[in-house]
Amino acid sequence: MSQPNYLRDVVGSWHTIVMFGLLGLVLALIVSFVQPLRYSSTARLLILQDVGTSIDAYTASRAEERIADNLSTIVYTSTFFDQVMGAGFDIDPSIFPDDASKTRKVWSNMVKATVARGSGLLSVTAYHSDIDQAEQIVRAISFVLTERVGEYTSGGAVSARLVDEPLNSRWPVKPNVLVNILSGFILGGFVGIGFVILQTERIRRRHQLVHEEF
Repeated sequence: MSQPNYLRDVVGSWHTIVMFGLLGLVLALIVSFVQPLRYSSTARLLILQDVGTSIDAYTASRAEERIADNLSTIVYTSTFFDQVMGAGFDIDPSIFPDDASKTRKVWSNMVKATVARGSGLLSVTAYHSDIDQAEQIVRAISFVLTERVGEYTSGGAVSARLVDEPLNSRWPVKPNVLVNILSGFILGGFVGIGFVILQTERIRRRHQLVHEEF
C-alpha cells in the first residue's frame, strides 16, 4: 500500500480545520469576556547612582541598570506591598484578600515592572478594572521607590526620580481580546490538523486490514 499523503489530506479537509479554528476562536472569546476588563496606568522612573568620577560612564550605566533590575523584582514582594498600602494613597484595601499568599498572587498579577535595556529606566504598571485605582496604585509604587529606594539598595548613593507621570490607558488592555482570538483560532486550527491526520490514519489502517483479510 502506498504511503499516505498527509499534506494532500490536510489541504483537502481545509473546511474541517477552519471549523476547529472557529471553535477555538469562540472559546477564546468566551474565556476573554469571562475575565474582568482591566485598564492600565504606567509611570517611569530613572534610577541614578552617584559614583563620582571613580568609574567610567558605561560602567556607571550598567550599575544603574542592575539596580533597576533588582528594584523591578522587589516591587512584587510582600514588604514592598505593605509599604505601598501604607503610603497614604487612596487604594481600596478590599480588592486584596485576607490570606497573605492569595494577596501576594493578586498583587503579582496587578503590577508589572520592567527595565529598559542599557539604561536605569524603570517602568511600573498597575492593572485594575477601575482606572482611578490603577493610577493610585502606580503613584503609590512610584512614591515608595523615590522615597525609600535606599532601603532596597546597597553601595553608593542611589536615587529614583519620577520622569514620566502616570499615563492611563483609554481602553481596557487586559485581557488582550485580539491576541486571544488569534491564538484561539491558530490553536484550534492545529487541533483540526491533528484530527484530520488521525482520521486519515484510521481509515488507512482499516483499508489495510481489509486488504490483508483478502
